Amino acid sequence: MSMYMPGATAVGITFDGGVVFASEKRIAFGNFLVSKTTKKTFPITPKVGATCAGLVADMQILSLQIAALAKIRKMELKRDVPPNTVAKMMSNMMYERRYFPLLTQVIVGGVVDKPIMYTLDPLGSVLPDEYAAVGTGAEMALGVLDPQFKPNMTKDEAIDLAKRAVRAASLRDSASGDGVDVLVITKDGTEEFTEEIK
Repeated sequence: MSMYMPGATAVGITFDGGVVFASEKRIAFGNFLVSKTTKKTFPITPKVGATCAGLVADMQILSLQIAALAKIRKMELKRDVPPNTVAKMMSNMMYERRYFPLLTQVIVGGVVDKPIMYTLDPLGSVLPDEYAAVGTGAEMALGVLDPQFKPNMTKDEAIDLAKRAVRAASLRDSASGDGVDVLVITKDGTEEFTEEIK
């Protein structure tokens, strides 16, 4: 059964003023390459985003439902929903489905007063961190992130490091590749772009 589990690589990095998420674009089930153009980075609110590894359909549903709940919560509170609330809402939804889990690992984060980021496993554990990598290429990505991450990096440094981490994973993990999507969240909003992996 495990040969049909999808592979992926996604990373998240905090920097001075925001968070950056990056993921590659490939979906592979075992030896079969299903898609080369899949987006695995998701803006949830203007100041919160997420990226995933695992079943993309599960993450698509999770991000759509959480985005809708965040809009409702914003109307109730009359203020932006902070990243920790979004992470907790995701955690609750994932834990409620623990007997039939959403098969996705999630990195979620954003900016309120300062950048903050969390990693969630398929059962909804919420683990705060300054940087993270998930998916089948996580070990290779962390091999780049661990020695090169430093607190309070600039936006450009964080974007470059995220792209290099995904690239390193894509070169060694056959389930990762075909370009990199980048989502940057700052107090001013979101910015997204796609690049080839060279």
